[in-house]
Amino acid sequence: MDERVNENTTENNTDRFLTIAMPKGRIFDEALGLLRRAGYDLPPEFDDSRKLIIDVEEADLRFILSKPMDVPTYVEHGVADAGVAGKDVMIEEERDVYEVLDLKISECYMAVAALPSYDAKTDIAPKIATKYPNLAAGYFREQGEQVEIIKLNGSIELAPLIGLADRIVDIVSTGRTLKENGLVETETMMPITSRFIVNPVSYRMKADRIDEMVERLEQVVEGGSMR
Repeated sequence: MDERVNENTTENNTDRFLTIAMPKGRIFDEALGLLRRAGYDLPPEFDDSRKLIIDVEEADLRFILSKPMDVPTYVEHGVADAGVAGKDVMIEEERDVYEVLDLKISECYMAVAALPSYDAKTDIAPKIATKYPNLAAGYFREQGEQVEIIKLNGSIELAPLIGLADRIVDIVSTGRTLKENGLVETETMMPITSRFIVNPVSYRMKADRIDEMVERLEQVVEGGSMR
């Protein structure tokens, strides 16, 4: 009986949390700012923590910190009730989640880039290097262009410089990285912002809490403040 009591206590303790998966880095910092402006009291040490799971007991919130590409996976499988993910990741991963709010943070765009000497008209079967093979394949298919996609996990700008690929598809924020590596943007594909996503089952089970968070965030996104 003692074991059942302990198990139930643990389960109830877990259920009281609204669990949110967050990507590390720029998106995390900007999303924290939104949450604070929306009235969520997150302690200052939260920003500099090296923990991967952080509980904010007072607000009954639990945060899972992960790589950006993993956020939709955590949300889809229900280990996180909600999450913050870039639109680029959403398109690439195609996970079964609800995209409920454009947070309008971490604004950037997806683009195609190449060396200045590259001539697309003379290239019959171009090679495209990218971290986003599904997104890139879909884009070029829509353009009616046959390409070979080469998936890389980092230093995409290196691919044209060493002859691995003719063009790259990547996120562009300021364009500085392209310029420093001697590349030029040849096509602008789509704007990218971060979105608030929700697990479908959690949306039914914790609808009131999720709706409240979405409403508070939406008010801040639209220029208001909860404070």
